[in-house]
Amino acid sequence: MDNSSNFDEISEPSYQPSPSSLDQNDQSTVETPVYSTMSGDSFMFGRTYSETSAFSDPIDDNSYSSEPSPSHWPVTKSGAQHQAVLRRLEMKQQKQVVDDKLDDQEPVDLELETMKERFSKLLLGEDMSGSGKGVCTAVTISNAITNLYATVFGQNLRLEPLKPEKKSMWKREMDCLLSVCDYIVEFTPKSQNLRDGTALEVMESRTRSDIYINLPALTKLDAMLIEVLDSFQDREFWYAEQGSMSSNSTSSGSFRRVVIQRKEEKWWVPVPCVPPDGLSEKSRKHLRHKRDCAYQIHKAAMAINSSILTEMEIPHSYMASLPKSGRASLGDTIYRYLCTADGFSPDHLLDCLNLASEHEALELADRVEASMYTWRRKACLSHSKSSWDMVKDLMSDVDRTDKNHVLAERAETLLFCLKQRYPELSQTSLDTCKIQYNRDVGQATLESYSRVLEGLAFNIVAWIEDVLFVDKSVRTQDQ
Repeated sequence: MDNSSNFDEISEPSYQPSPSSLDQNDQSTVETPVYSTMSGDSFMFGRTYSETSAFSDPIDDNSYSSEPSPSHWPVTKSGAQHQAVLRRLEMKQQKQVVDDKLDDQEPVDLELETMKERFSKLLLGEDMSGSGKGVCTAVTISNAITNLYATVFGQNLRLEPLKPEKKSMWKREMDCLLSVCDYIVEFTPKSQNLRDGTALEVMESRTRSDIYINLPALTKLDAMLIEVLDSFQDREFWYAEQGSMSSNSTSSGSFRRVVIQRKEEKWWVPVPCVPPDGLSEKSRKHLRHKRDCAYQIHKAAMAINSSILTEMEIPHSYMASLPKSGRASLGDTIYRYLCTADGFSPDHLLDCLNLASEHEALELADRVEASMYTWRRKACLSHSKSSWDMVKDLMSDVDRTDKNHVLAERAETLLFCLKQRYPELSQTSLDTCKIQYNRDVGQATLESYSRVLEGLAFNIVAWIEDVLFVDKSVRTQDQ
């Protein structure tokens, strides 16, 4: 005879577990008025006082008790209790499903919380107290782009593709930060003809001209730099965290000193290694091609950045801090050379100065720039206005033979040649001041975006130069 109970019968509301559900030939069980030998099913539903969960173990149909149940396990005869236990089982199953969904959504929730945090900082102007003492929106966006670049590319010190999560973060958050440019518009007149032939001039909105021109170019440069990094998926060289190179190495390329010197300055930067026989010709050709591409991207990004900085308004604090005399700022030697009647050569002047470090070059750039604006202010002194934009407009009316104007032009030429000779030169004091006091959101976005792309392109060129230098050193030693 089958001793197992029928679950379909238990699920009926009118079902009452009783001695009649057992073997009719078992008379000892029938005579028991309160305690009975229950089946596995009735045992499970009647076990209301057990310290062990009734749902922790699967039900065994053949697990029947051969002894009377303890006094604290009464027989369950109420169908409502059966339904309550079933509902508890259903609720537990639903909770498990919800927990599984929450586990799947956890990465999405983390990304959402990160975006909420960044958005809140943008609104608060990086002032977590909420008292309104934060920086303006333009500076906040500029800092956000700079910090995002440091987060994504700060630890990427090798010629290798970005990790998928880093690449996804860069694209996703840059799209969010750049979306503000979609709503920066300007109004332009447009001719519109009515049905009766009447011509009307209406104003239509379009993306501001500087954003319309520069932002698509920057996004294209961004994609090209990511593509350059992705092209080094399969490479013949590798990197060592610690290594040594000959101290009598000579400079290779214009973008970086020799690897040993860079390693002494930045000991944490990994050193490239190549096979004993050097790289293959195909690999060297690929490196040179990507170096040239990155160099052109660097030039394009630097040109965009320079143009944006030039258009930014000069802060009044910088103009107030200018020296009264350009000669006092530059020194007698440089001033006398600038005053030469003819034959002025900025390259020859830089050769004579014999700058020994980038720090000296940056210091000279600050002094030349300050002198240049001092002379421009003197040239426009008769047209003095409170707005620097007015001064720029009046520059075209200044006498080209005026001494201050000539000195300002020569100082500008010297500054340009200095930046060309030192392309890795840091931002000057004026550039930093412009970024700090800038209030134009569009200019701040374009400037910071072009600046980080310029830095990434510069690093890629430097890394490729390092690999080519090591390859050349290895092949030279073999010969």
